[in-house]
Amino acid sequence: MEIRRALPQDFRELLHCLKMRSKYAVLLVFVVGLVIIEKENNFISRVSDKLKQSPQALAEANVTEASPAPAENGSLASLQELDSAFSQLRSRLRNITLQLAGDGDPRPRRHVLLMATTRTGSSFVGEFFNQQGSIFYLFEPLWHIERMVTFEPGGANAVGSALIYRDVLKQLLLCDLYILESFISPAPEGHLTPFMFRRGSSRSLCEEPVCTPNTKKVFEKYHCKNRHCGPLNITLAAEACRRKQHVALKTVRIRQLEFLQPLVEDPRLDMRIIQLVRDPRAVLASRIVAFSGKYETWRKWASEGEAPLREEEVQRLRGNCESIRLSAELGLRRPGWLRGRYMLVRYEDVARAPLQKAEEMYRFAGLPLTPQVEEWISKNTQAPRDGNGIYSTRKNSSEQFEKWRFSIPFKLAQVVQDACAPAMRLFGYKLASSPAALANRSFSLLEEAQPSWVT
Repeated sequence: MEIRRALPQDFRELLHCLKMRSKYAVLLVFVVGLVIIEKENNFISRVSDKLKQSPQALAEANVTEASPAPAENGSLASLQELDSAFSQLRSRLRNITLQLAGDGDPRPRRHVLLMATTRTGSSFVGEFFNQQGSIFYLFEPLWHIERMVTFEPGGANAVGSALIYRDVLKQLLLCDLYILESFISPAPEGHLTPFMFRRGSSRSLCEEPVCTPNTKKVFEKYHCKNRHCGPLNITLAAEACRRKQHVALKTVRIRQLEFLQPLVEDPRLDMRIIQLVRDPRAVLASRIVAFSGKYETWRKWASEGEAPLREEEVQRLRGNCESIRLSAELGLRRPGWLRGRYMLVRYEDVARAPLQKAEEMYRFAGLPLTPQVEEWISKNTQAPRDGNGIYSTRKNSSEQFEKWRFSIPFKLAQVVQDACAPAMRLFGYKLASSPAALANRSFSLLEEAQPSWVT
């Protein structure tokens, strides 16, 4: 007491003030803690409510596969069943996350990948998505990666190239177009480049505000078709991508479907993969015309018989067909991570009924088919004759898809049939037993498409 009386009055007031502030601080921390706990409870309650709305979602996710059953010791019967269970749960939780993030938006952002090989009609089918105004569409952006990074086919090099393609593809689908700057040559300056491959094949890169005023004395190797635009501003293109409701991309440089699993499982993406295939006999006939230098050996052997057909050429053809077949078989097996996100389409079916197949692809992707897309299909599939150039998308499609039958020598068709028989059987392409059968219009080389191809 004596010590307390000895303290100055001002010091005693200071101690009293500090005690009061400490009490208020403790009270404030307590209130904040209650608020945080309440918010956490609300969030958990929202997720719980979402799960309760469809209690059988996991059991009904795949009607063709049995749900994993517990074994006698309480564990799952196998690692495969465990993987399937986790895949289903991850898919369900991602859907709930997207719903919560979008506050019930009926049009979630979709990411569509058109996966094909050269001369399969992918440029034509890609236009189905390019013509939709709410889709940001890119045409073969991985071309730049292939030009900059060289890999020999097969083995570890093929795996390395697939991983690079996949990682770049992920960034592009997320609208990170700056990833391309490391691969475009010459390198962009100030995020500007006149060397974006086939820029004119992407409406999104040729419309305002991405289409900037033309710059004099700047040579553009890949310019827009119907209007004069300045060099591509990658920043403006990335912003335009983010403003669009959906993203679609066409590529012929990814063939291994299994490498795309991390993209399908990425919660930032809502992937839909469409694999486009075509009769390999038609593909080879088209490549001999379009890439005459690269297929000179094939052309000479087929027309003149002068140069022998090298075994490595046949092996390369067989390898291409097998990689396509293996990817398709994986998609059609409906693994948990890919269920509902893969569709197999034959170019021949698109050519025979383009509007019907466009509607099926849009329905699969969960996108609305607009009148603009329907109008483009009508104008570009009923042309009186082929458009100019090997990359033209304007054709009388119902008459063109089997023209190859009357220009390819039968011995060339036989080589393809021998090398690609497993893939042809899977996709429903019939083998021709003679030159007469190959050239007979009344003999269809196409079986009916299977409903199971849409997964």
